[in-house]
Amino acid sequence: MNKALFLYLILTSVLISCNSKEVKKISETGRKTNEVAVIIDDQLWNGEVGDSVRNKFASPVIGLPQEEPVFTLNQYPVKLLEGFMNNSRNIIVVKREAKSQFRIEYNEYANPQVVVHISGKTVQELLDTIQANDSLMITKFRQSEIKVYQDRIKQDSLIDTKNLSEKFNIKVAIPSKYKLVMHGKKFLWYKKDITSGNLSLIFYQIPLKSIKDDSKAINRITHIRDSIGKIYIHGAVPKTRMITEPAFSPYISKTKIFNKETFETRGNWELLHESMNGPFINYAIVDEPNNRILVIEGFCYAPSKQKRDLMFELEAIIKSIQFLKKK
Repeated sequence: MNKALFLYLILTSVLISCNSKEVKKISETGRKTNEVAVIIDDQLWNGEVGDSVRNKFASPVIGLPQEEPVFTLNQYPVKLLEGFMNNSRNIIVVKREAKSQFRIEYNEYANPQVVVHISGKTVQELLDTIQANDSLMITKFRQSEIKVYQDRIKQDSLIDTKNLSEKFNIKVAIPSKYKLVMHGKKFLWYKKDITSGNLSLIFYQIPLKSIKDDSKAINRITHIRDSIGKIYIHGAVPKTRMITEPAFSPYISKTKIFNKETFETRGNWELLHESMNGPFINYAIVDEPNNRILVIEGFCYAPSKQKRDLMFELEAIIKSIQFLKKK
């Protein structure tokens, strides 16, 4: 073999090897929901920069009865970025170096994946970058986690959505472990049993004019959900019913679901005259074309369990909603 041909074959082999490099798919095994790998050297992690990351990403989840972090953080030194930790779904890389930057990469080392790169010449530059972009980072991580969960459940068996389409003209990807336990003219309740508890999804609609003023929305939503509890959601003991726990004021914010203005309310429920309680997340979706507000609520009863990921499951299911075209 002459020298020119040999060099040609070597170059071709290298190019094929480079082009065939694939971003590996993350195995779902061992990848827990709402975890973030923080790639940062110990000196920064144990100082102000680490405190800032923890304050932003491990702050308590709003609306839970006990404190649980928004994300579970796992810290690793920078040298491990090229090693086994680069297959985490959510990664924050923080480096002190000459070039200051903030960028978000998708599927950089694996798929699905969101990787945030933060660098700066000084500690203050790093702190300023984290402060300026914390909300964006949290949003991107949560959107990614919700999509991962939704894609996962679509691969499993789902319930027949005929009841939802007939009553509310919507479609929602609900796992088959949820069973229909009650239905009314404009009300549906699905429940999934878990160890020592259950998860619930309820659907109902109210007139569009039910919530006229944003400033009074929290009072109206609380009153409406308590009225629904009085009609449909009772305990085994007579005269028990679900109410919004009065000791803790719910949190309300505005968001969009399926491109529709939505009131998102998080708080705690309790069963009147009985020692049962837990968190809820309530979405009141303003559906002007149909002259209604569609309400979808998820709540859980799990006294012996952490509740962050249970409520995340309910949120991800609700956000899979699709509004169907009128027949």
